[in-house]
Amino acid sequence: MTETAFVWSALGGDPALLRRITVVEREGALGARLPVRESARACVSACALAAAELAARRDGLAEVPAVRVDDGAVATAFTSERHLLVDGRAPVSFAPLSRFWRTGDGWVRTHANYPHHRERLLSALGLSPGRVPPGPVSRGPVPPGAGASEAVGAQAVGAQAVAAQAAAWDPVEVEDVASALDERSALDVEEAVYAAGGLAVALRTPQEWAAHPQGAAVAALPLVERARLDDARARVRPLPPGTGTPLLPAAGLRVLDLTRVIAGPVVTRTLALLGADVLRVDAPRLPELPDQHADTGFGKRSAVLDLVAGRAAFEDLLAEADVVVTGYRPGALDRFGLTPSALAARRPGLIVAQLSAWGGTGPWAGRRGFDSLVQAATGIAAVEGRPGQPGALPAQALDHGTGYLLAAAVLRALTEQSYEGGSRLVRVAPARTAAWLTARVPGGDAGGAGANGTGSTGDTGSAEGAGGALASVPGAPYEGPGPWLGVTDSPLGRLRYARSPVDFAGGLADWARPPGRWGTDAPRWIGPDGARPPA
Repeated sequence: MTETAFVWSALGGDPALLRRITVVEREGALGARLPVRESARACVSACALAAAELAARRDGLAEVPAVRVDDGAVATAFTSERHLLVDGRAPVSFAPLSRFWRTGDGWVRTHANYPHHRERLLSALGLSPGRVPPGPVSRGPVPPGAGASEAVGAQAVGAQAVAAQAAAWDPVEVEDVASALDERSALDVEEAVYAAGGLAVALRTPQEWAAHPQGAAVAALPLVERARLDDARARVRPLPPGTGTPLLPAAGLRVLDLTRVIAGPVVTRTLALLGADVLRVDAPRLPELPDQHADTGFGKRSAVLDLVAGRAAFEDLLAEADVVVTGYRPGALDRFGLTPSALAARRPGLIVAQLSAWGGTGPWAGRRGFDSLVQAATGIAAVEGRPGQPGALPAQALDHGTGYLLAAAVLRALTEQSYEGGSRLVRVAPARTAAWLTARVPGGDAGGAGANGTGSTGDTGSAEGAGGALASVPGAPYEGPGPWLGVTDSPLGRLRYARSPVDFAGGLADWARPPGRWGTDAPRWIGPDGARPPA
């Protein structure tokens, strides 16, 4: 079974549709020891095919539009945060304390891009935060009237703190952290930093992760969890059909985006490309990394809303939402009535899409996590490293790949719902994506395409049981992102950005609008006439 066929099967897709995919293969794209290019290609292929399938359903087409997946476009999109330029300025991807560190018995990977995570890391190690401004971390209620002006202030303060953290790289602080870790065990650091609310993960091999309780819990999960929540009828409000070219399979859909960082925003950025009205909602005074928002905010609107003080406004949004996407730890939003069953009870027919770093079960289910930490824990960093030195994938492929997987799951759920009705739950996790990626490592996790005994044959050639062969076209070697980059003016400045790799015949080639300023839109849906509500 090919990687694409495995993913499409995990989404419940008709294997006969795989013949609609043509792949442009490019050597040099996402080169790694692990099959990163093949898995990235599979995630995007499944997403594009799911979009084409829904477009055919909604527009009454006789055939699902052809899908074209170019390795160059995929590689560029999977490294989109590296290609972003804002008025010619390149973003800072990782703060000085987000890195691998030697410990007394191995290595540990820390993540401290957000100022409050940096504070907690230093606190766990008995060190002072020093002179770098920590940034706002309050999560308390805000006055009911808080809105755009407060959001601008929050973003400004958050941006100032993050920029200062990168610009004021204090070699003494780095040396202090290195000294504090040098004589401690990696597992001791992992637990101490976690207990302090920070982020640190010991480097493990694939075999060590497979023996870990969380590794076992993740391996027991399907690549994409899919469930029907009730027997609700299909949407009472009929979704508007497509209107010719471009085909917009998500036109008329309202997507409530409760995600942060990369994976979740990739989901909703993709749905926005496909025509959905996507409204990202963040907590006020919780700083966002401005460049991260610029990279993942295409096609969306962005509002701030306190879920306590602004509960009535949130319920108004939910009452007209078609999809809710969450990217927080399992249970983190339960107190706001945001469990899948509670959401479906208030909005029958809703699609609930959930993403969390470590999955919804196991001892680490409630822990925070980022792509780099999952790579370290699951053995990817060990496989991609060299003797005595951990490595990394050529992209934050767990985040990006998982994002396209979840977007595909939402699109497939919408297609299924159009026939059968019912509220739906779809759930993914970067740690489960990692299990798939490492499935062919000897002694590693058996959670990939080869786990069912069919074997994995890459992404082209014969796809056994997949309804035929996946067509491939040889392309020139990948020599850089140039052909797949775009330039646009925006409220944030002039942006250079990576275009979407989701491509099907008749579809939209680029987003309808650039990202706006974080948190400055009104927490209301766009009207039936397409008019945007005033901020």
